[in-house]
Amino acid sequence: MLDFILFMIFSILETYAMFFLAFKIFKIDLYHKEMVFASFIMGFCSYTIRINYGIFPLDIFSQFALMFCFMWMLFRIHPFYASILTGMTYQAYLVIQTSLMYLLNSVIIMPLNILNPITKNMITMQVLSALTAILIGMYVGHKRIGYDFVPDKPDVKIKPTTNEKILFALNLPTIIVVTSLNYFFESRFFFIIPFLYGILLWGYLYFSYKKDRNNYESFIS
Repeated sequence: MLDFILFMIFSILETYAMFFLAFKIFKIDLYHKEMVFASFIMGFCSYTIRINYGIFPLDIFSQFALMFCFMWMLFRIHPFYASILTGMTYQAYLVIQTSLMYLLNSVIIMPLNILNPITKNMITMQVLSALTAILIGMYVGHKRIGYDFVPDKPDVKIKPTTNEKILFALNLPTIIVVTSLNYFFESRFFFIIPFLYGILLWGYLYFSYKKDRNNYESFIS
């Protein structure tokens, strides 16, 4: 029971931090109760799949799918943009988390086991990752440097631009790279993983900037 409670607490914290970061980056209103509710459901599903059944890759894929569904059906974001938000959020969070993993495991000799998240070291990594994501989200919100091209209605008719199609297409490599994390974690080449995540994140940020800039130019022309 204690393991379940600890897993849920820190899983909810991490997932809440991901929603917080996503909504700040895309200038979407925060609904804290709904964010906690979605985080609880995702945490419970994660515990069942990862701990009870021991299927880590399926857990990662299911979390990606659940976040997309909550973005779409709970927070009422158009499914096309919900997929973009989900992919970009995972990339941003995993750049943070894998960088911390590498530092904790290499610099201060703090070994981590992602297959067993209920350990002191893993909990420390989860808390640091979540706090970093929230602090970045607060900074982005304070500076108002996010993107605002995501419509606030789920049923609006859209005509995706080339930049948006590229953003959507980035979800496929994102899912593949995210679900393959456990295969590289024990490898001596793990230091490459944050760079791979960073490259994909740069793609999201670059094409989001181009899309936002195009909207601004259309508005002032």
